[in-house]
Amino acid sequence: MPRPTPDDDTDTLEDAALTRSVLKAAVADPQRLPETLASYAVRHMGPAAARSVTMTRAAHPDATMTELQDLLLTRGKRRVVSQGALIGGPMTIMAPFAFCAALLSQARVCLELTALGGQDPTVPVRSAELLVLQGVYADVDRARVALSDAALAEQGKAGKKDLRAVEGGPRRGRVATLFELTLRMARVLGLIAPKAEAESEAGGVRPWLVAAGRYVLLGVVFLVGLVAPLVWMPYVGRSYSRTTDRFLDRVLAFYFGESVDRPRRTTRGAPGMAAAMVKALLSLLIPVALVVVVVLADLRVADSHWPVLAVTLLTASFGVAAAWQWRRRRRRRAD
Repeated sequence: MPRPTPDDDTDTLEDAALTRSVLKAAVADPQRLPETLASYAVRHMGPAAARSVTMTRAAHPDATMTELQDLLLTRGKRRVVSQGALIGGPMTIMAPFAFCAALLSQARVCLELTALGGQDPTVPVRSAELLVLQGVYADVDRARVALSDAALAEQGKAGKKDLRAVEGGPRRGRVATLFELTLRMARVLGLIAPKAEAESEAGGVRPWLVAAGRYVLLGVVFLVGLVAPLVWMPYVGRSYSRTTDRFLDRVLAFYFGESVDRPRRTTRGAPGMAAAMVKALLSLLIPVALVVVVVLADLRVADSHWPVLAVTLLTASFGVAAAWQWRRRRRRRAD
């Protein structure tokens, strides 16, 4: 019988169910998204994080603390980057689910590092510490108060819902709420840079120019991703990698008191990033090749190329997305 590995502790179905549960709670109260994520992560992922660390120690009995940290950091970062990689084309509607899964993966590696440092990743105070490390609150005491308020709000949610129905007060649509929630998660993950970050990275360039350039790039990637979904993979991977590095630096400094001057593995040089670039290029070549075929074959509907091109590009987008998802599921089952 093969010996279990730390990665075997993650149940795909269970993680998917947890993500749906967290997303449902966040949609019900989008203003408390960070508190919801932190509370759910500690309650549902804390025990798994502790087991994962125990298995990692057993699998590497001679590893130093720094080597164990690097193992957890590498595995955790890979898990974050792999979550929600495909959010273009027909899979754009899955963006909230993908972003939520990536945020939970960041919380998971934080809890694993907590356990590696000798602390219990299942106690409630970990939720408050997670909020501090995410930059939501300045200290643990304020985070604890916010978590208590969120818990009280959760208990009274049913009553408030009934009160709104009786009073006939305005209610926001689910689509608008989900859109706002998606934007908030995108900012946390670094897909949309906050203003402070843009100013710090601008240097001699005006911050508004840097922000405008990022939004233009995001818009171009989105439009191209409508017909070639895999072009999102390098963009999302780089953004996840950058923000996860910064988050994990804060985690190491908080739990291990390290200055965190160790070099981080960049996404550009990572084998997974190179593979993502190749897949993105191939997914882009497929619709281009189909367009060339339609034009050269002079395929028309109502004496126009456009209906044929529209159907061709739509079919190519769904086909690439479906093939990628099928291959991904098959690889997971094989592992």
